[in-house]
Amino acid sequence: MSDKFPTNDKASPDLDGNQLARIKGRKNQRRPFQVVRFHSINIPVYAFEHHGKVRYTIAFYVNGRRQRREFTCLEDAKREAKLAAEKIMRGMQAQNDLRPAERDSFLAAQRILKEIEMPLVAAAEDYVQCRKLLGEVPLRQAVEDFCRRTNGVKLGVTFPAVVNEVIAAKEEDGMSDQYMSQLRSILGLFGRAFRGPIMDVKGDEIDTWLRGKKLAPVTRNNRLTLLRVMFGFAKQRNYLPATEPTAPDLVSKVKVGATTTEIFEPEEIEKLLNAAPAMVIPYLAIGAFAGLRSAELARLEWKAVNLERRIIELRADQAKTASRRIVPISDNLAAWLEPLEREGKVLNVKAVPRMASVLAVNLGLRWPQNVLRHSYISYRLAKVQDANKVALEAGNSAAIIFKHYRELVTEEAAEKWFSISPAEGWVPPERVGERSLLTKRVKKSHKARRSKK
Repeated sequence: MSDKFPTNDKASPDLDGNQLARIKGRKNQRRPFQVVRFHSINIPVYAFEHHGKVRYTIAFYVNGRRQRREFTCLEDAKREAKLAAEKIMRGMQAQNDLRPAERDSFLAAQRILKEIEMPLVAAAEDYVQCRKLLGEVPLRQAVEDFCRRTNGVKLGVTFPAVVNEVIAAKEEDGMSDQYMSQLRSILGLFGRAFRGPIMDVKGDEIDTWLRGKKLAPVTRNNRLTLLRVMFGFAKQRNYLPATEPTAPDLVSKVKVGATTTEIFEPEEIEKLLNAAPAMVIPYLAIGAFAGLRSAELARLEWKAVNLERRIIELRADQAKTASRRIVPISDNLAAWLEPLEREGKVLNVKAVPRMASVLAVNLGLRWPQNVLRHSYISYRLAKVQDANKVALEAGNSAAIIFKHYRELVTEEAAEKWFSISPAEGWVPPERVGERSLLTKRVKKSHKARRSKK
């Protein structure tokens, strides 16, 4: 806007009568004489007559308060208006009220933060939050410790992503179907509960999760073991600090009370074998007279059963302990296996273990967990009187053998156990009872599913 009125210069401040008349004759004295613009900021300049002289006023707001300044020279008013507009635009209104030392500190802080392109307000907010979290710990010390711990660690990897990697890796390693099923089930449960980065999972959170499931002590310990496997994998992949214990390592296992080792009497296993159909006999006989685990039997092939050399050879990938194991075949075990067709897998139907338990119930016998293996170890230890030898054959530790199986049976009972053989001329029964056993198994599983619903 061009000047409509002459401005006073410092040499000639007075106005003549005509000029004063023009100012007095303005219809709207409140309209700005000029407006100084800086980007989106507008500062109005007002003109008015006072004692025969023209005065110029600028008005603007600082920190919510209206500021008003008066000048005798239009150029001075415009210059100050432009400076005020620049300060407002840059968010520097407060500098108008800062002392020189404070202003220097403000500008110095801005220069320092310019290197990381962070506003001063954001830096102050971050610092205050860190101080609240750290308490008395110096911020720099905490940052240096974090950098040392996480050196080379890939941050932000989520727990579900690690679950998928562990499962894929174990499949490539050729782990058993049973192990993989357990791994997917347990880690899947935990992965649905914890969706964030694996590095953020704490030991107390794992402990709370395990306790909330109301699990039996053995089951709880087994789940904790799987979590330790997973977190160890994550450490190998540099998703966790290599020099620190993982979150599951900080959780203690539950103390498991003394358990009763339940076994069959010689008369009971003899009754089972004589009533079993052909496909169930290998499961009963090898379990009772060689002590293989159910999972090991499920992976066993007949070519590993050498009746001439009287040994069963378990490969490392078949044994639970992932180490090759040689198990002796007793004379009575050979007698039960000799008449059978020995091609392919020893257990050619997955339902065989369940068929054996149903058969026991039909005969009025109880079927405790792992009863065949417990029976074998107990009778074998009573016969050879050597815990180390039995541990080597059973794929267990001598300490466990001595703790749970010592003196459960007498030497006479052991001799009787390993003398149980089929009658002379015995032929494996026809496949008559197999369908009924399978039918009962299916009906029972359907009934269990309905009860869960």
